[in-house]
Amino acid sequence: MTFLETTYITLSGTKKIIEIRRKKPTQWVIYKDDKPSYYVDFHDLEKDSNCMMNSLVLCAKRSLKEVLLLINKKNNINLSIPKISRLGLKKKIKSELIELSLEPIPEEWLSYSF
Repeated sequence: MTFLETTYITLSGTKKIIEIRRKKPTQWVIYKDDKPSYYVDFHDLEKDSNCMMNSLVLCAKRSLKEVLLLINKKNNINLSIPKISRLGLKKKIKSELIELSLEPIPEEWLSYSF
């Protein structure tokens, strides 16, 4: 899948963020240990993982950050959504298209027993 790699300069230095080209509110790139690892689309119900995320976020009316915190705590991992700057000060330097193969979040992490 083609993603957009955008380079920003912030007060804390230069950051590269992987973004979805034509992002919809239900599509996310999830980072594991500060590296892009997973792609989630809540409306792509052909994949079981996306169905489970749909249920955990949209049906349960939780934020994605809240669900990721629960997954992290339960499975002792570090999933996050990239944040460019804590203070909101950033300057876009460049963007380029890249090809990445990001998998859905593993189903065993998405147990319904939250």
